[in-house]
Amino acid sequence: MDTEFMRESTYFPKLCLVQMATPGPDGTTRCALVDPLAVPDLQPLWDFLNDRARIKVVHAARQDLEVLAVAMRDSLQGPIFDTQIAAALLGLPAQIGYGALVAARLEHQLEKGHTRTDWSRRPLSPEQLQYAEDDVRYLVPLYQNLRDALQEAGRIPWLYEETRELESPALHRTEPEAAWKRLKGLDRLRPEQRATAKLLAHWREETAIKHDKPRGWILADDALREIAERLPGKAADLEGIRTLPAGVARRRGEELLALVTRGRELAQSEPAAFIPPKPEAQQLALVTKLMNLARTTAEELKVSPEILATRRDVEQLVFSRRTDRLSTGWRKEVIGDRLIEVASATART
Repeated sequence: MDTEFMRESTYFPKLCLVQMATPGPDGTTRCALVDPLAVPDLQPLWDFLNDRARIKVVHAARQDLEVLAVAMRDSLQGPIFDTQIAAALLGLPAQIGYGALVAARLEHQLEKGHTRTDWSRRPLSPEQLQYAEDDVRYLVPLYQNLRDALQEAGRIPWLYEETRELESPALHRTEPEAAWKRLKGLDRLRPEQRATAKLLAHWREETAIKHDKPRGWILADDALREIAERLPGKAADLEGIRTLPAGVARRRGEELLALVTRGRELAQSEPAAFIPPKPEAQQLALVTKLMNLARTTAEELKVSPEILATRRDVEQLVFSRRTDRLSTGWRKEVIGDRLIEVASATART
């Protein structure tokens, strides 16, 4: 399955088309296109898809599942077979596109002519419908090809371990009070700055949801960060923030200044700014050593290095003694325990 949607001017993605394909009884692929703009009640489709007896095959599933979660008002139930993840577990690039994967595994070149189509316009042309069908037509033989290869390598459990997290509702929905987690580097801000940034992120998310507008239209990340850092106290101070459009400062100025004031009041509830220590030469050498070990292991296993162990995974282990992904599941067995053992042995010496 696949989806086509629009979200350039809205907070919530607008589902415009659902494409599905399945093997037919004669060995051919049968395709179906469902128009959510013409069929107001899709509950029978959602019930059909949420049957756990059915494997849902999607390429680079995260965005499609977010769109479906909005339309369904719930997350799609698995099992989910993500062909991009399957490809990475067989040694192909971790972010390989659908067309490149079809070419690599099925030796078929897909047309690319409608990638920027406005899928909300009706009627759809025969060429658009053909393009939409092709987005799922080749998922059937692609799934069969990748499934057989994963079974031969004993990695089907790895795949479903990776895709199980895609069923989490939290993955496809940002709660306003947790919106600050999308921002990077807040731990390095002073307490009053960090408290203000959290309040601004909360307010922005709630406002974007209320008006169904992209969060960046309400307040861009750069402007949010600069307001939090500069802590303006009056309208004239807001006008001096170069990343804040004059119209936003005029319309939202009072709200923004009130949030800054509240952020100052909440400063005592935030810890001091975290200044990360400068990595020692021994730590940097250990990161390099562990990354080389991970790459060598990936080559031996014929999996994508990025899906086995990222640089972030290794740096967490070396700098913070954290092993979020390396100490659980299939990674623990094939690489995690080994990396942890080498890191511990190096630390003892």
